[in-house]
Amino acid sequence: MCPNCGVEEHLTGERHGEVIRITCSACNLIWDRDPSPRCPTCAGADMRPVPQAVWEKARGNQLTTVALRTIYLCSTCDAGRLRAHLDSGSPVPPDDNPAAGGR
Repeated sequence: MCPNCGVEEHLTGERHGEVIRITCSACNLIWDRDPSPRCPTCAGADMRPVPQAVWEKARGNQLTTVALRTIYLCSTCDAGRLRAHLDSGSPVPPDDNPAAGGR
């Protein structure tokens, strides 16, 4: 969203090194955005990339990992999930279990 006029539809961006330069064609404002992930809870920048499993329901309530995607966990707000991942070495489970409630 443009911090000047509030529109979301008229924004374009170009990468310039480590930042993305955003231009609003509605009001001609230009600003730089740091693409580094930030925690949505505490706005902290200490985010760790971890693999997260993508599950599909195979048969009955049996689950199959069909892919991995990268998510970012905050070292403060997600400390428990991050520690569990580091201790096990396994991908983080998905937020939604497709077999839950399907008995």
